[in-house]
Amino acid sequence: MPPRYEVIGVEGIGEVRPGDDVARVVVDAAARQGTPLATGDVVVLSQKIVSKAEGRLLNLADVTPSTMATTFATELGRDPRLIEVILRESRRIVRMDRGVLVTETRHGWVCANAGVDQSNVDAEMVALLPEDPDRSARAFRDSVRAYARAEVGVIVADTFGRPWREGLVNIAIGVAGFAPLRSYLGERDPAGRPLQATILALADELSSAAEPVMGKLDRIPAAIVRGLPVAPSEEGSKALLRDPARDLFR
Repeated sequence: MPPRYEVIGVEGIGEVRPGDDVARVVVDAAARQGTPLATGDVVVLSQKIVSKAEGRLLNLADVTPSTMATTFATELGRDPRLIEVILRESRRIVRMDRGVLVTETRHGWVCANAGVDQSNVDAEMVALLPEDPDRSARAFRDSVRAYARAEVGVIVADTFGRPWREGLVNIAIGVAGFAPLRSYLGERDPAGRPLQATILALADELSSAAEPVMGKLDRIPAAIVRGLPVAPSEEGSKALLRDPARDLFR
């Protein structure tokens, strides 16, 4: 057989609420549709269901904007309460222009609005990123081990924009059970030249591969990547963050 793997959307999960056991919900839904989780699978979870289950929801009615948030909101044409939440979730502001606020989150991710999201939540509510997405991924992995007797890799994925290119893609903000990078450094190409810069962001690639199956409006917040060997690792997602000393755009 030629090399291949498949991505399977997990349907029937339904609305996730604070306190729900996401692992139990996904394990049961995967079994009901005839694709039970198995050892070697990588499960891709939407950040939104993880955040909802962990209670990372905030009502804007409960937010009092600071003077800074009000000033920025006026410049950007945005709700000052939303700007206040974004500032609370940020380590620093990277760029603010044309109605867009790009920040570095407390996790180290650089993205629009510190990952604060108003989609797929009730009016006046916003969803925040999980406090520790790697911890969330590990907890899911450990629960799957108990519920399904399966050793799986886990990705918590969120949608990010990209410099220089239109369109959004899913990337990994939390990883458990496998190495998020696949390095080819030191290996030789067919011409015998050693590879000096080839490190694939495997966790990001799998996040993006799962997104067309999960969709944005299809209510499929989890997917199974099956048939792709991955290297076991407990390093989490931080390996995906570029060292500031080598970051030309910081």
